Amino acid sequence: MNTHGFTFCGAALSALPSGALHWPDERLLVVSDLHFGKAARLSAVGGAALPPYETRETLLRLETDLETTGAERVICLGDSFDAASIDRALPEDDRLWIARLQAGRDWIWIEGNHDPGPVTLGGTHLAELIVGPLTFRHIATDGARAEVSGHYHPKARLKLRGRSLSRPCFLVDAARLILPAYGAYTGGLRCDSATLCELMETGARAILTGPSPVAIPMPRG
Repeated sequence: MNTHGFTFCGAALSALPSGALHWPDERLLVVSDLHFGKAARLSAVGGAALPPYETRETLLRLETDLETTGAERVICLGDSFDAASIDRALPEDDRLWIARLQAGRDWIWIEGNHDPGPVTLGGTHLAELIVGPLTFRHIATDGARAEVSGHYHPKARLKLRGRSLSRPCFLVDAARLILPAYGAYTGGLRCDSATLCELMETGARAILTGPSPVAIPMPRG
């Protein structure tokens, strides 16, 4: 697997093509904004029609990353489900799939703004978690240091050989690391938006996901 290795606040990390974050020294895999059940929620409220298998696509990607990295600990960094209580409405096959992935692993669900945590599923439920020098939470906070978060679904747009290309991306500077959304069909916020430009320091990098993750200077408006 092609990965992009980098050091953040003393931790040697790897950005995976899928948008997962791997911390080999801690045998830890971090994913953010899975948004399981998004298609079902939109269908129920008459929203945009999405393929009904987005949860399974995300689970397959997660299973592959867990097998490849051998991670023994997993942090789901918030908004794991698209709305509160959707975990109860998942098909039984999907719930069993999640249980198989959890088996033998330390699994932490971080509280998101879409869901307070899938309390019907196994694992530990926390508002935030500190591991070594890093603090894991869903939404970036003012003045934080060594913070790993998600929420914004950052995407970067660049031109390559005369064509415009948009990819989900990690954003990283000296103080913050923001993960891309891991779930299928989750959309995103361009990293040259005012919100992300205000959050990230000058000199921040964007690590683009895809078959060969690559770091570029964070595009700014």
